[in-house]
Amino acid sequence: MAQTFQCSPAVQAALDAGRPVVALESTIITHGMPWPQNVEMARGVEALIRDEGAEPATIVVLDGVLRIGLSDDELVRLAQTAGAMKLSRADLAFAMATGRTGSTTVAATMIAAALAGIRTFATGGIGGVHRGAETSFDISADLDELARTQVIVICAGAKAILDLHKTFEVLETKGVPVVGFGVDELPSFWSRGSGIPAPLRLDTPEEIAAFQSARKAIGLDGGMLIANPLSPELEIDRETVGDWIERALRDAEAAGVRGKAVTPFLLQRIFELSGGRSLEANIELVRSNARLAARIAVASACA
Repeated sequence: MAQTFQCSPAVQAALDAGRPVVALESTIITHGMPWPQNVEMARGVEALIRDEGAEPATIVVLDGVLRIGLSDDELVRLAQTAGAMKLSRADLAFAMATGRTGSTTVAATMIAAALAGIRTFATGGIGGVHRGAETSFDISADLDELARTQVIVICAGAKAILDLHKTFEVLETKGVPVVGFGVDELPSFWSRGSGIPAPLRLDTPEEIAAFQSARKAIGLDGGMLIANPLSPELEIDRETVGDWIERALRDAEAAGVRGKAVTPFLLQRIFELSGGRSLEANIELVRSNARLAARIAVASACA
């Protein structure tokens, strides 16, 4: 390979000038939403980040090339790609070595962002400990990546389909700071509450930037998780979501779905059960996280 990664001209110009950049994952485009909502969402999120004074950098592997930032034509191509790999730490380099196309999960996006010197990343929700992991051992690589890679990850908590208590226990064990943004209870993706107290609370992007700067100053490795809840008028109540999840889990078990296929299957089934409400909330939480990430990136650049 001629080079490890390729930045778009806009991302490279921002990095060279020391301007704030926000990384964006791509599995939400290829595996999380249908066409054309996926490309509309991606365009809208990138526009929000630019409006806040930062440059968006959607990350993906296209034909074996690790791309950091895409043109609009490339976004459209990605949104229409069928059969893209879903890449994490284990297979990111495989896709690059074999000329494949694949979208990046939280873990792979963190790796790529850190390679390029991007320290702020907006996503929907992180992966974590799946329900029944005590027998399946199904635990996302996102948790280990948060413990080792120095990137601030802004999300709406862990995906609600997971075992949230175990997920946050693992993050605590690994020493990953979990910060509730303006709240004392962690959100659970589509819902504002989870029943889990936020270990830490910060109320402004400037406070988050200062916290990460202090961690860096004393040599602490690893990332930071910022849990940013949906606004009250947009959330879906936990009881309703819980019913959808239980039905979707039963369907996944009956269909024999395992491994990486579980999350997209459950999200699609919940979309069907919710009559599209889950997708609407998903789009809004991604937009909210992107806006906050841009403000944190701007504050970090000014620190």
